[in-house]
Amino acid sequence: MIYLHALRNALIPTVTIGGLQFGRLLGGSIVVESVFAWPGIGRLLITSIHSRDYMLTQGIVLIFATTFVLVNLAVDIAYSLLDPRITYAKRRSN
Repeated sequence: MIYLHALRNALIPTVTIGGLQFGRLLGGSIVVESVFAWPGIGRLLITSIHSRDYMLTQGIVLIFATTFVLVNLAVDIAYSLLDPRITYAKRRSN
């Protein structure tokens, strides 16, 4: 029973670091796919940059940014599930 309470408190920093490391994972995929010539969205991004295909570049960046925002949203929701004391207050108007 004690482990359950300790685990919930210990998971908050772990979830935070996991969410932050996801951004590095997206950036690392671009480098790894370019170095090892693996087909993927990272290599497609590099190819579209070299061929000056701005529409494709913007689309891929939009996919990366949306994925990163959704992961951070999932991390924020996980905070409130792990610790019920964490709440997000509504903004009061003057």
